[in-house]
Amino acid sequence: MATSASSDLFLWNGTDKNGRQTKGEINASSQAMARAQLRQRGITPKSVKRKPKPLFGARKKPIKPSDIAIFTRQLATMMKAGVPLVQSFDIVADGLENPTMRKLVTTIKNDVAGGTGLAVSLSKYPRHFDELFCSLVGAGESAGTLEVMLDRVATYKEKTEALKAKIKKAMTYPIAVIVVALVVTGILLVKVVPQFAETFQSFGSDLPAFTLMVLRLSEFVQSWWLIILGVIVAMVYGFREARLRSPAFAEKIDKLALKLPVVGGIVHDAVIARFSRTLATTFNAGVPLVEALESTAGAAGNSVYAKAILIIRDDVTTGSTLYQSVKSTGLFPNMLLQMISIGEESGALDDMLDKVATFYEEAVDNAVDSLSSLMEPMIMSILGVLVGGLMVAMYLPIFMLGSVI
Repeated sequence: MATSASSDLFLWNGTDKNGRQTKGEINASSQAMARAQLRQRGITPKSVKRKPKPLFGARKKPIKPSDIAIFTRQLATMMKAGVPLVQSFDIVADGLENPTMRKLVTTIKNDVAGGTGLAVSLSKYPRHFDELFCSLVGAGESAGTLEVMLDRVATYKEKTEALKAKIKKAMTYPIAVIVVALVVTGILLVKVVPQFAETFQSFGSDLPAFTLMVLRLSEFVQSWWLIILGVIVAMVYGFREARLRSPAFAEKIDKLALKLPVVGGIVHDAVIARFSRTLATTFNAGVPLVEALESTAGAAGNSVYAKAILIIRDDVTTGSTLYQSVKSTGLFPNMLLQMISIGEESGALDDMLDKVATFYEEAVDNAVDSLSSLMEPMIMSILGVLVGGLMVAMYLPIFMLGSVI
């Protein structure tokens, strides 16, 4: 496997073309390389020093898919403006706030400056640039339309990330509130309920059944809270690992997600939008339909639909039309089928798929907003039952104190 030379961060100061004093930071493999890069930008360096690393080492900031989307859009904008590719990398790298992303961009730039193709350079980092991304960039390089292809890839990444953000928005809020409710309940059981228990011992009367149940639950949590916490962490970690390592388990979870009320509809629409957007982008880029379907399967985001898309690919390979192949799976909506049929007959398949993607992306957006409105009263009810129930259980003996006296 090819490896790229590592780069470090250098602090510099000097004068620009107009003789004005300026300073900044730059990524380079050596001090000499940093000076050479500055001269290429029209800057006369006076001092170039390696930036000292923190004593205990700073934690590397991870590269997110949104960082890749922003990088692609900026690179496409620079190239459409007529800026050469290597210089575009320099400009984009200087504007990046994430130092890890800046280092990655600089490393790729050094590869490209050394004569390596952009697609080949990107393919060395499959964690950040998947096969679909690299194949589209490679198609643009071969056709001499790299700036146009980068613009399409940037649009695709932006819309894909926007769709993911909508799904996360639907899931994050209720999960966060439920976690907070469970934490508050745990604190009440461990810290507050025992204080009431000491008070109840002096009552000299039988406590209500509800109060006794809460007191026993509090004793159980106090005795076993560390084990309970460990089991929860183990279950979350085990679920995550099983989903990553076991295709059969992942397929069961994906099937379940599609059958869930309300949420299942959002997942279905998101998959259809992703399928349409990916296929439209690859087909528009001139990628053969069979290869485009293979890339689309990898980007489906749901193993049930990924398997179906691979079956569609096999049917298309044997001579079936895309409409017949998609229809035979029984998983795709009638609107998509009709638009594919129209697109195949008119020769505008990419435009039809793009319209379907836009429609289902808007459907997901509306469904997420509706779900958020629906979840708010349900979450408040859960909070009321958990926290309010504990308070009622604790104060119920006090309300009955009159009868004891």
